[in-house]
Amino acid sequence: MMRFWLIFMYMFLPVMCWGQIIVKETGGMTAFPLVSSHKAVIYYDVRDYGVVEKTACLLAEDIKRVTNKKVPVSSKKVSAEYAVVVGTVGHNAFIDRLVAEGQLDVSAIRGGWEQFVVKTIDDPAKGVKKVLVIAGCDRRGTAYGVFTLSEAIGVSPLYWWADVPTKRKSQLYIENINYVSQAPSVQYRGIFINDEGWGITPWAGKTFDKELGDIGPKTYAKVCELILRMKGNMLAPAMHPSSGAFNKYPENKLVADSYGIIMSSSHCEPLLFNNVTEWDKKTMGEWNYITNKGGINKILDRRVSENAPYENIYTIAMRGIHDAGLVGVPKDKEVSLVEEVIADQRDILKKHIDSSLDSIPQIFVPYKEVLDIYERGLRLPEDIMLVWPDDNFGYIKRLNNKEERNRKGGSGVYYHISYLGEPHDYLWLNTTPPALMFEEMRKAYDTGAKRYWLLNVGDIKPGELGMKTFLDMAWDIDKFNFDNINNHQVDFLVSVFGEKYREDIDDIMNSYYHLGFQHKPEAMGWGYEWNNEYAQERMTDTDFSFANYNEAEGRMQEYDRISDKSEKTWNTLPESYKAAFYELVFYPVKGAALMNKKMLTAHQNRWYARQGRTATNYLADRAKAYHDSIDYYTGIYNSLLNGKWNHMMALAPGWTATYQKMPPVMTIDVPQKAEMRVFLPGQDSPLGKTTLNVLPCINPYTRKESFIELYNVGKQSFTWNAKVSDSWIKLSRQSGTTLLQERIIVSVDWMKVPVGERVTGEIEVISGDRQEKIYLPVFNPAYPTVGELRGWYVEDNGCVSINPGKYHRKVENEDIKMKVIKGLGYENQCIQLGEATKPVQNPRRSKKAAKVEYDFYTFNAGSVTVYTYALPVFPVNSERSTCFGLMIDDGLLKYASNNAKEYSGEWRENVYRNSTINAVTLNIDKPGKHTLKLICSDPGMIIQKVVIDMGGMKRSYLGPETTIVR
Repeated sequence: MMRFWLIFMYMFLPVMCWGQIIVKETGGMTAFPLVSSHKAVIYYDVRDYGVVEKTACLLAEDIKRVTNKKVPVSSKKVSAEYAVVVGTVGHNAFIDRLVAEGQLDVSAIRGGWEQFVVKTIDDPAKGVKKVLVIAGCDRRGTAYGVFTLSEAIGVSPLYWWADVPTKRKSQLYIENINYVSQAPSVQYRGIFINDEGWGITPWAGKTFDKELGDIGPKTYAKVCELILRMKGNMLAPAMHPSSGAFNKYPENKLVADSYGIIMSSSHCEPLLFNNVTEWDKKTMGEWNYITNKGGINKILDRRVSENAPYENIYTIAMRGIHDAGLVGVPKDKEVSLVEEVIADQRDILKKHIDSSLDSIPQIFVPYKEVLDIYERGLRLPEDIMLVWPDDNFGYIKRLNNKEERNRKGGSGVYYHISYLGEPHDYLWLNTTPPALMFEEMRKAYDTGAKRYWLLNVGDIKPGELGMKTFLDMAWDIDKFNFDNINNHQVDFLVSVFGEKYREDIDDIMNSYYHLGFQHKPEAMGWGYEWNNEYAQERMTDTDFSFANYNEAEGRMQEYDRISDKSEKTWNTLPESYKAAFYELVFYPVKGAALMNKKMLTAHQNRWYARQGRTATNYLADRAKAYHDSIDYYTGIYNSLLNGKWNHMMALAPGWTATYQKMPPVMTIDVPQKAEMRVFLPGQDSPLGKTTLNVLPCINPYTRKESFIELYNVGKQSFTWNAKVSDSWIKLSRQSGTTLLQERIIVSVDWMKVPVGERVTGEIEVISGDRQEKIYLPVFNPAYPTVGELRGWYVEDNGCVSINPGKYHRKVENEDIKMKVIKGLGYENQCIQLGEATKPVQNPRRSKKAAKVEYDFYTFNAGSVTVYTYALPVFPVNSERSTCFGLMIDDGLLKYASNNAKEYSGEWRENVYRNSTINAVTLNIDKPGKHTLKLICSDPGMIIQKVVIDMGGMKRSYLGPETTIVR
């Protein structure tokens, strides 16, 4: 019961953090000279934990990285004039004496979890002028204190894993300090190395640890150091057939323990047993609990016996081999069988661990089919942690209801930024927006899931930034909010590369995550994977439109822009910083840009081929060039720093993805004779041509430009001339010679255009005997004026497109607060209709209902379809739904929701595009001013875009651009 009480108390520990460690290159008489003309010595006590000695030595190495000066490390009696004493309360004689004498107050951390005190003390003992004490309440608390000092002097947690250089300093002085750390927000915080066969395993086996040829103690030492420096405390090791099981190499356990790292395991490894490679069917029988219960429990008994001396978190229950469901169990027997499995496994734990069951950390992960078993009435012992998984794409499937929040064992989350599985793998790059991760993890924390957070980080690289964000949130969730989450990675990168790069880095990272959220680079082949076992993706045309809303080409242009900016930044950096920038920024951005351009260019090539364009074959070559460039830049990554990361960055992860391959392209026979053709925006027929050449209507409210694309269907170039019917029509060019194709930008001189709702001009393009007449419709009514509608949304070409983050009014109550979330969604800005933990609302309360309102103006009336693009979040718990209301003016209330079940076709489409698109029919009674209302029902719904279709919406992926009057 005492252990239960401590766990319960931990879940509600107050946050404490007093003071900060200030390091300077010069110091006055009161500062502690860590490195100066005086020689500081680092002391630890041999009675202390092994990780304390290790981190004391690592601190000395960190000091040398900064100053190039070696600081002695000693376990002898503290005697130096200036001493750094590193130790755990109750395990370091010098620290315990300071406490007993009242010179060091540890009352704020005593009995705590992973907390520490850093304090300077004058004249603490005979012959010692000043001491810098780093005292932990436990072994990891001490280690975190040490690495907090390391960061303060300028050593990044990613100094080795991302080659972040340290800035050289000749001296280091620590200002007088009395720093008391907080209790971590989350008790168990760590990573899962997964799908390792295409990155970390070949790198470890062929580059870093050739002697072993596998992920082993040498690699895990680096992994554990990284986790500890990032203030994590837990590791679920690699477990696929491509690597040796963690327990295959006995030294692995010793390495993890030497860094104070708690070993956990994935959802399909009961009691730390990896049945993928450790279960031998020939000698052990079937992995079937009905027919081979004794054989399974015998091996699990052995595993717990081997690992019991170390700190572990045990996965409870059972699935099939690898990531499969139970085998040979009738559905009506699954619940009772899993209950039997759990009871037997807990008996094994009691047998080998000299503690009460409620003090042995155990997790139950309702992953995939296990959630269904749990929700059919599985009786789970109260002391087991419930670990809620996301749907593998960043959306947590469900969290605690009221009853589950009161469980003694607490709960946690298993989250992904890398995944192998349906509907599509994403193992290559990390494009999970920090704002999405924070939204989901904060929601989890607020519903009580604060005891265990595990991040599936793939191969670690290139997910370092995502890993850092996750573990930093787990350490101190209250440091984060929607206003600063997007600065977190930027601030870190700026701390590495310099303040002068802030604007560029912020721009690059903001756009990188925005584009990646719209559609992941790995999925740009636009096919599905895993429709059946190992079903490969079949690449096809994307849904990004080349005909409407400048969608596909605008995407490529934006990738070009940030890719060029990233490259320019990389070129200006000092040589010692280039590797880190390449790994953390340049390669992910360049790789994503090239992958998008490869797939979109191939799509455009196939479209052009159907039109017979001369540029068809050129685009086939461009697609191949982009394909080859990805290989080229990947090769550079693997050759950085004399091949330090060789074999780490693989372009062909997974069995079923095809994005690493060259997409299908077409070549055509082009006739010699030139001939001009015309393409206009909106000509979305298979051949890109309609019977009448009409440009999209231009109005003074959105003031969008248009274009006429002249293209060739012959090898020779053609000359052309253009003329306009009216002086108010402006063309960017009026004549030229074209070999492939070019665009004439069309705009309007609003000082000259006549007033009228049906103004039409004509543009005639002539090349030889060919004449093309293009009509330009202009909607320029006398009323309302642009000034009267400025800031309103407006009907434009039959649509009103709304960015929900830019609302006109909000109505809130004591529970529901509307929150704009930047850095998330199709428009890179969303609206959250209240926090998910708040009570369900009644949208029918009309004027008192919590809502956001958007003013818009239409020139037509009648029945309209309102499309809402919502984040595909799940109900926050089993007692909730995902409804929100829509209303125009005071008209009919309609509901929309995210009701897709995991692995349904709708869910596949939703996670593929990071959006649930709902359509409801509402009515606009007359032309003029109106208000759209998004009304809270189930709090936590996040809306990323709204389109009111009045009959003009075109085929596209993202929908029309925002139609706001500027």
